[in-house]
Amino acid sequence: MPDWDAVRREFPALEGYTFLNSATYGQLPRATTKAVEEHFSRRDRFACSDFLEWFDDADRIRGSIARLIHCEGEDVAFFPNAATAVSLLAQGIDWRAGDRILTLEDEFPNHLYIAQSLARADIVPWPRFFEALTPRTRLVMLSTVNYTTGLCPPLDKIAEACRANGTVLCIDGTQSIGALRFDAARIQPDLFAVDGYKWLCCPNGSGFAYIHPRVREWLKPQTIGWRSDKRWREVNSLHHGAPEFKESAERYEGGILPFPAIYAMGASVEFMLQLGPEAIEQRVLELAGNLRDRLRGLGARLLSDQDPVYVSPIVAARWPGVDSGNLSLALKQRRILTAARHGNLRVSTHFYNNEGDVGRLIQALRDLLA
Repeated sequence: MPDWDAVRREFPALEGYTFLNSATYGQLPRATTKAVEEHFSRRDRFACSDFLEWFDDADRIRGSIARLIHCEGEDVAFFPNAATAVSLLAQGIDWRAGDRILTLEDEFPNHLYIAQSLARADIVPWPRFFEALTPRTRLVMLSTVNYTTGLCPPLDKIAEACRANGTVLCIDGTQSIGALRFDAARIQPDLFAVDGYKWLCCPNGSGFAYIHPRVREWLKPQTIGWRSDKRWREVNSLHHGAPEFKESAERYEGGILPFPAIYAMGASVEFMLQLGPEAIEQRVLELAGNLRDRLRGLGARLLSDQDPVYVSPIVAARWPGVDSGNLSLALKQRRILTAARHGNLRVSTHFYNNEGDVGRLIQALRDLLA
Protein backbone atom coordinates (compact mmCIF):
# COMPACT_ATOMS: atom_id res chain seq x y z
CA MET A 1 0.00 0.00 0.00
CA PRO A 2 1.17 3.58 -0.57
CA ASP A 3 2.59 5.65 2.24
CA TRP A 4 -0.55 7.72 2.74
CA ASP A 5 1.17 10.21 5.03
CA ALA A 6 3.71 10.94 2.29
CA VAL A 7 0.90 11.18 -0.27
CA ARG A 8 -0.94 13.68 1.92
CA ARG A 9 2.11 15.95 1.98
CA GLU A 10 1.79 16.33 -1.80
CA PHE A 11 -1.36 18.46 -1.29
CA PRO A 12 -0.43 21.92 0.08
CA ALA A 13 -4.03 23.03 0.70
CA LEU A 14 -4.40 20.40 3.40
CA GLU A 15 -1.93 22.25 5.64
CA GLY A 16 -4.47 24.90 6.53
CA TYR A 17 -7.81 23.09 6.47
CA THR A 18 -9.54 19.90 7.48
CA PHE A 19 -10.79 19.29 3.98
CA LEU A 20 -13.69 16.84 3.64
CA ASN A 21 -15.35 18.23 0.51
CA SER A 22 -13.85 16.55 -2.56
CA ALA A 23 -17.38 16.13 -3.96
CA THR A 24 -17.27 19.91 -4.51
CA TYR A 25 -13.61 20.43 -5.37
CA GLY A 26 -10.60 18.16 -5.27
CA GLN A 27 -7.26 19.51 -4.18
CA LEU A 28 -4.26 19.74 -6.52
CA PRO A 29 -1.13 17.67 -5.94
CA ARG A 30 2.19 19.43 -6.35
CA ALA A 31 2.93 17.44 -9.52
CA THR A 32 -0.19 18.86 -11.18
CA THR A 33 0.71 22.46 -10.44
CA LYS A 34 4.27 21.76 -11.58
CA ALA A 35 3.03 20.37 -14.91
CA VAL A 36 1.23 23.65 -15.66
CA GLU A 37 4.27 25.71 -14.66
CA GLU A 38 6.47 23.59 -16.92
CA HIS A 39 4.12 24.12 -19.84
CA PHE A 40 4.27 27.91 -19.48
CA SER A 41 8.04 27.76 -19.04
CA ARG A 42 8.26 25.69 -22.22
CA ARG A 43 6.21 28.28 -24.09
CA ASP A 44 8.75 30.95 -23.14
CA ARG A 45 11.73 28.72 -23.88
CA PHE A 46 10.64 27.75 -27.39
CA ALA A 47 8.30 30.66 -28.24
CA CYS A 48 5.61 28.05 -29.02
CA SER A 49 7.60 26.86 -32.05
CA ASP A 50 7.05 23.26 -30.86
CA PHE A 51 3.25 23.55 -30.54
CA LEU A 52 2.58 20.46 -32.66
CA GLU A 53 4.48 18.43 -30.09
CA TRP A 54 1.93 19.52 -27.50
CA PHE A 55 -0.62 17.46 -29.38
CA ASP A 56 1.71 14.43 -29.14
CA ASP A 57 1.68 14.98 -25.39
CA ALA A 58 -2.12 15.21 -25.47
CA ASP A 59 -2.28 11.83 -27.19
CA ARG A 60 -0.03 10.38 -24.50
CA ILE A 61 -2.41 11.76 -21.88
CA ARG A 62 -5.33 10.15 -23.72
CA GLY A 63 -3.45 6.89 -23.26
CA SER A 64 -3.10 7.50 -19.52
CA ILE A 65 -6.81 8.20 -19.23
CA ALA A 66 -7.53 5.06 -21.22
CA ARG A 67 -5.48 3.00 -18.76
CA LEU A 68 -7.38 4.55 -15.86
CA ILE A 69 -10.85 3.70 -17.21
CA HIS A 70 -9.96 0.62 -19.32
CA CYS A 71 -10.52 1.67 -22.90
CA GLU A 72 -8.47 2.66 -25.95
CA GLY A 73 -6.89 6.09 -26.34
CA GLU A 74 -8.83 6.66 -29.56
CA ASP A 75 -12.06 6.43 -27.54
CA VAL A 76 -11.14 9.53 -25.49
CA ALA A 77 -11.94 13.13 -26.40
CA PHE A 78 -11.07 16.21 -24.34
CA PHE A 79 -13.89 18.50 -23.21
CA PRO A 80 -13.85 21.60 -20.97
CA ASN A 81 -16.46 20.02 -18.69
CA ALA A 82 -18.92 17.16 -18.43
CA ALA A 83 -21.89 19.34 -19.41
CA THR A 84 -20.43 19.93 -22.88
CA ALA A 85 -19.93 16.22 -23.45
CA VAL A 86 -23.36 15.05 -22.30
CA SER A 87 -25.02 17.88 -24.23
CA LEU A 88 -23.22 16.75 -27.37
CA LEU A 89 -24.86 13.34 -27.03
CA ALA A 90 -28.34 14.53 -26.04
CA GLN A 91 -28.50 17.12 -28.82
CA GLY A 92 -27.05 14.72 -31.38
CA ILE A 93 -29.83 12.14 -31.15
CA ASP A 94 -32.42 12.23 -33.94
CA TRP A 95 -35.37 12.40 -31.60
CA ARG A 96 -38.64 10.82 -32.67
CA ALA A 97 -42.16 11.46 -31.45
CA GLY A 98 -42.71 9.74 -28.11
CA ASP A 99 -39.03 9.27 -27.27
CA ARG A 100 -38.23 9.73 -23.57
CA ILE A 101 -35.19 10.48 -21.40
CA LEU A 102 -35.02 8.58 -18.12
CA THR A 103 -33.11 9.93 -15.14
CA LEU A 104 -33.40 9.94 -11.36
CA GLU A 105 -34.73 12.27 -8.72
CA ASP A 106 -31.89 14.16 -7.05
CA GLU A 107 -29.65 13.67 -10.12
CA PHE A 108 -27.11 16.35 -10.94
CA PRO A 109 -28.80 19.31 -12.69
CA ASN A 110 -26.97 18.62 -15.98
CA HIS A 111 -29.17 15.56 -16.51
CA LEU A 112 -32.36 17.01 -15.09
CA TYR A 113 -32.05 20.20 -17.14
CA ILE A 114 -31.29 18.41 -20.42
CA ALA A 115 -34.20 15.99 -20.02
CA GLN A 116 -36.64 18.77 -19.16
CA SER A 117 -35.38 21.27 -21.74
CA LEU A 118 -36.05 18.67 -24.43
CA ALA A 119 -39.53 18.05 -22.90
CA ARG A 120 -38.87 14.32 -22.74
CA ALA A 121 -38.18 13.83 -19.05
CA ASP A 122 -39.12 10.75 -17.03
CA ILE A 123 -37.73 11.53 -13.57
CA VAL A 124 -38.20 8.75 -11.03
CA PRO A 125 -36.85 7.68 -7.62
CA TRP A 126 -34.20 5.00 -7.73
CA PRO A 127 -36.48 2.09 -6.65
CA ARG A 128 -38.67 2.71 -9.73
CA PHE A 129 -35.84 2.95 -12.26
CA PHE A 130 -36.16 -0.43 -13.98
CA GLU A 131 -39.95 -0.33 -14.22
CA ALA A 132 -39.64 3.14 -15.80
CA LEU A 133 -37.29 1.82 -18.51
CA THR A 134 -39.72 1.19 -21.37
CA PRO A 135 -39.52 0.78 -25.16
CA ARG A 136 -40.05 4.56 -25.39
CA THR A 137 -36.88 5.26 -23.37
CA ARG A 138 -34.38 6.53 -25.93
CA LEU A 139 -31.77 7.84 -23.49
CA VAL A 140 -30.79 7.11 -19.89
CA MET A 141 -28.69 9.72 -18.05
CA LEU A 142 -27.11 8.80 -14.71
CA SER A 143 -24.14 9.52 -12.47
CA THR A 144 -21.79 6.88 -11.15
CA VAL A 145 -22.28 8.44 -7.70
CA ASN A 146 -25.08 10.86 -6.86
CA TYR A 147 -23.76 14.24 -5.80
CA THR A 148 -26.38 14.70 -3.06
CA THR A 149 -27.06 11.24 -1.64
CA GLY A 150 -24.01 9.12 -2.50
CA LEU A 151 -26.19 6.66 -4.45
CA CYS A 152 -24.10 4.19 -6.48
CA PRO A 153 -26.49 2.63 -9.01
CA PRO A 154 -25.54 -0.88 -10.27
CA LEU A 155 -24.08 0.16 -13.62
CA ASP A 156 -23.49 -3.38 -14.91
CA LYS A 157 -27.16 -4.23 -14.52
CA ILE A 158 -28.28 -0.87 -15.91
CA ALA A 159 -26.02 -1.14 -18.97
CA GLU A 160 -27.29 -4.64 -19.72
CA ALA A 161 -30.91 -3.49 -19.45
CA CYS A 162 -30.25 -0.49 -21.71
CA ARG A 163 -28.62 -2.62 -24.41
CA ALA A 164 -31.49 -5.09 -24.32
CA ASN A 165 -33.95 -2.19 -24.63
CA GLY A 166 -32.06 -0.39 -27.42
CA THR A 167 -31.54 2.60 -25.12
CA VAL A 168 -28.57 4.97 -25.29
CA LEU A 169 -26.72 5.09 -21.96
CA CYS A 170 -24.96 8.29 -20.83
CA ILE A 171 -23.00 8.12 -17.57
CA ASP A 172 -21.36 11.01 -15.73
CA GLY A 173 -18.35 9.83 -13.75
CA THR A 174 -17.40 13.20 -12.28
CA GLN A 175 -18.30 12.15 -8.73
CA SER A 176 -16.22 8.96 -8.73
CA ILE A 177 -13.30 8.92 -11.18
CA GLY A 178 -10.14 9.43 -9.17
CA ALA A 179 -11.69 7.67 -6.17
CA LEU A 180 -13.51 4.59 -7.47
CA ARG A 181 -12.52 2.33 -10.34
CA PHE A 182 -14.47 2.24 -13.58
CA ASP A 183 -14.22 -0.36 -16.35
CA ALA A 184 -15.48 1.06 -19.64
CA ALA A 185 -14.63 -2.16 -21.45
CA ARG A 186 -16.97 -4.12 -19.18
CA ILE A 187 -19.82 -1.63 -18.83
CA GLN A 188 -19.58 -0.19 -22.36
CA PRO A 189 -21.66 2.96 -21.93
CA ASP A 190 -22.42 4.95 -25.04
CA LEU A 191 -20.83 8.03 -23.51
CA PHE A 192 -18.95 8.41 -20.23
CA ALA A 193 -18.18 12.00 -19.26
CA VAL A 194 -15.83 13.17 -16.51
CA ASP A 195 -15.12 16.66 -15.21
CA GLY A 196 -11.74 16.39 -13.52
CA TYR A 197 -11.96 19.19 -10.95
CA LYS A 198 -13.42 16.99 -8.21
CA TRP A 199 -12.08 13.53 -7.39
CA LEU A 200 -9.56 13.51 -10.23
CA CYS A 201 -7.78 16.46 -8.56
CA CYS A 202 -7.50 18.69 -11.64
CA PRO A 203 -8.12 22.39 -12.25
CA ASN A 204 -11.29 23.62 -13.94
CA GLY A 205 -11.37 23.02 -17.69
CA SER A 206 -9.91 19.52 -17.37
CA GLY A 207 -12.50 17.13 -18.72
CA PHE A 208 -12.83 14.17 -21.02
CA ALA A 209 -15.35 11.73 -22.40
CA TYR A 210 -15.19 8.13 -23.50
CA ILE A 211 -17.32 7.81 -26.63
CA HIS A 212 -18.05 4.26 -27.77
CA PRO A 213 -17.13 3.39 -31.38
CA ARG A 214 -20.75 2.47 -32.15
CA VAL A 215 -21.81 5.99 -31.15
CA ARG A 216 -19.14 7.63 -33.30
CA GLU A 217 -20.80 6.01 -36.31
CA TRP A 218 -23.88 8.24 -35.92
CA LEU A 219 -23.07 11.09 -33.52
CA LYS A 220 -22.11 14.14 -35.56
CA PRO A 221 -19.57 16.66 -34.22
CA GLN A 222 -21.14 19.92 -33.10
CA THR A 223 -17.89 21.85 -32.70
CA ILE A 224 -16.37 22.34 -36.15
CA GLY A 225 -12.94 23.92 -36.46
CA TRP A 226 -9.53 23.67 -38.06
CA ARG A 227 -8.84 20.33 -36.37
CA SER A 228 -12.03 18.76 -37.68
CA ASP A 229 -10.32 17.57 -40.84
CA LYS A 230 -8.15 14.49 -40.38
CA ARG A 231 -5.22 16.28 -42.08
CA TRP A 232 -5.07 19.09 -39.53
CA ARG A 233 -1.40 18.45 -38.74
CA GLU A 234 -0.47 19.65 -42.23
CA VAL A 235 -0.41 23.21 -40.95
CA ASN A 236 1.64 24.56 -43.86
CA SER A 237 -1.23 23.78 -46.20
CA LEU A 238 -4.46 23.19 -44.34
CA HIS A 239 -7.25 21.50 -46.28
CA HIS A 240 -9.85 24.04 -47.45
CA GLY A 241 -12.55 21.67 -48.67
CA ALA A 242 -15.26 19.93 -46.68
CA PRO A 243 -13.72 18.33 -43.58
CA GLU A 244 -13.09 14.60 -43.47
CA PHE A 245 -13.46 13.60 -39.85
CA LYS A 246 -11.28 11.10 -38.06
CA GLU A 247 -12.94 7.92 -36.83
CA SER A 248 -11.52 8.45 -33.34
CA ALA A 249 -13.19 10.49 -30.59
CA GLU A 250 -10.80 13.33 -31.40
CA ARG A 251 -13.28 14.25 -34.15
CA TYR A 252 -15.41 16.01 -31.51
CA GLU A 253 -12.73 18.48 -30.36
CA GLY A 254 -12.66 20.78 -33.39
CA GLY A 255 -10.22 23.47 -32.30
CA ILE A 256 -7.16 24.15 -30.18
CA LEU A 257 -6.96 22.36 -26.84
CA PRO A 258 -6.70 23.98 -23.37
CA PHE A 259 -3.16 22.72 -22.89
CA PRO A 260 -2.53 24.03 -19.36
CA ALA A 261 -5.59 22.11 -18.16
CA ILE A 262 -4.68 19.02 -20.18
CA TYR A 263 -1.10 18.90 -18.87
CA ALA A 264 -2.52 19.29 -15.37
CA MET A 265 -4.95 16.44 -15.91
CA GLY A 266 -2.18 14.27 -17.30
CA ALA A 267 -0.10 14.80 -14.17
CA SER A 268 -3.03 14.00 -11.86
CA VAL A 269 -3.93 10.85 -13.77
CA GLU A 270 -0.32 9.64 -13.73
CA PHE A 271 -0.13 10.37 -10.00
CA MET A 272 -3.16 8.14 -9.41
CA LEU A 273 -1.98 5.39 -11.75
CA GLN A 274 1.28 5.26 -9.78
CA LEU A 275 -0.58 5.01 -6.48
CA GLY A 276 -2.82 2.32 -7.95
CA PRO A 277 -6.58 2.71 -8.54
CA GLU A 278 -7.33 -0.35 -6.42
CA ALA A 279 -5.32 1.01 -3.47
CA ILE A 280 -7.01 4.40 -3.83
CA GLU A 281 -10.48 2.89 -3.87
CA GLN A 282 -9.73 0.77 -0.81
CA ARG A 283 -8.40 3.80 1.07
CA VAL A 284 -11.34 6.02 0.15
CA LEU A 285 -13.96 3.47 1.15
CA GLU A 286 -12.19 2.63 4.41
CA LEU A 287 -12.18 6.30 5.41
CA ALA A 288 -15.84 6.70 4.42
CA GLY A 289 -16.75 3.59 6.41
CA ASN A 290 -14.95 4.91 9.48
CA LEU A 291 -16.75 8.22 9.06
CA ARG A 292 -20.17 6.56 8.86
CA ASP A 293 -19.49 4.54 12.01
CA ARG A 294 -18.53 7.65 13.96
CA LEU A 295 -21.47 9.69 12.65
CA ARG A 296 -23.84 6.98 13.86
CA GLY A 297 -22.33 7.46 17.29
CA LEU A 298 -23.51 11.08 17.14
CA GLY A 299 -27.06 10.02 16.29
CA ALA A 300 -26.89 10.86 12.59
CA ARG A 301 -29.40 9.44 10.15
CA LEU A 302 -27.51 8.02 7.17
CA LEU A 303 -28.98 7.17 3.80
CA SER A 304 -26.50 4.29 3.60
CA ASP A 305 -28.28 2.66 6.55
CA GLN A 306 -31.50 2.56 4.55
CA ASP A 307 -30.04 0.94 1.42
CA PRO A 308 -26.49 -0.32 0.64
CA VAL A 309 -26.56 1.39 -2.77
CA TYR A 310 -25.81 4.59 -0.83
CA VAL A 311 -22.44 3.28 0.39
CA SER A 312 -19.88 5.46 -1.40
CA PRO A 313 -17.23 8.12 -0.71
CA ILE A 314 -20.07 10.64 -0.37
CA VAL A 315 -21.64 10.36 3.09
CA ALA A 316 -25.03 12.05 3.51
CA ALA A 317 -26.04 12.63 7.14
CA ARG A 318 -28.74 14.58 8.91
CA TRP A 319 -30.01 15.18 12.43
CA PRO A 320 -33.65 15.90 13.29
CA GLY A 321 -34.22 19.60 13.78
CA VAL A 322 -30.71 20.58 12.64
CA ASP A 323 -30.22 22.84 9.61
CA SER A 324 -27.43 21.25 7.55
CA GLY A 325 -26.56 24.56 5.88
CA ASN A 326 -25.95 26.28 9.20
CA LEU A 327 -24.04 23.25 10.45
CA SER A 328 -21.73 23.25 7.43
CA LEU A 329 -21.16 26.99 7.84
CA ALA A 330 -20.28 26.55 11.52
CA LEU A 331 -17.79 23.85 10.56
CA LYS A 332 -16.26 26.15 7.96
CA GLN A 333 -15.69 28.77 10.62
CA ARG A 334 -13.56 26.11 12.33
CA ARG A 335 -11.68 25.51 9.04
CA ILE A 336 -13.42 22.18 8.52
CA LEU A 337 -14.81 22.09 4.99
CA THR A 338 -17.92 20.06 4.17
CA ALA A 339 -21.06 20.86 2.16
CA ALA A 340 -24.82 20.99 2.60
CA ARG A 341 -27.00 19.49 -0.11
CA HIS A 342 -30.79 19.17 0.01
CA GLY A 343 -31.04 18.84 3.77
CA ASN A 344 -27.98 16.60 4.21
CA LEU A 345 -24.59 17.42 5.63
CA ARG A 346 -22.43 16.02 2.83
CA VAL A 347 -18.99 14.78 3.83
CA SER A 348 -16.67 13.37 1.17
CA THR A 349 -13.41 11.62 2.01
CA HIS A 350 -10.60 11.18 -0.53
CA PHE A 351 -7.34 9.25 -0.42
CA TYR A 352 -5.46 12.31 0.84
CA ASN A 353 -7.61 12.44 3.96
CA ASN A 354 -6.76 10.53 7.12
CA GLU A 355 -8.28 9.39 10.38
CA GLY A 356 -7.24 12.66 12.01
CA ASP A 357 -9.48 14.59 9.61
CA VAL A 358 -12.41 12.39 10.55
CA GLY A 359 -11.64 12.80 14.24
CA ARG A 360 -11.54 16.60 14.04
CA LEU A 361 -14.89 16.63 12.25
CA ILE A 362 -16.48 14.36 14.83
CA GLN A 363 -15.18 16.44 17.74
CA ALA A 364 -16.47 19.63 16.12
CA LEU A 365 -19.88 18.06 15.47
CA ARG A 366 -20.04 16.83 19.04
CA ASP A 367 -19.51 20.40 20.24
CA LEU A 368 -21.94 21.96 17.76
CA LEU A 369 -24.72 19.43 18.29
CA ALA A 370 -24.52 19.53 22.09
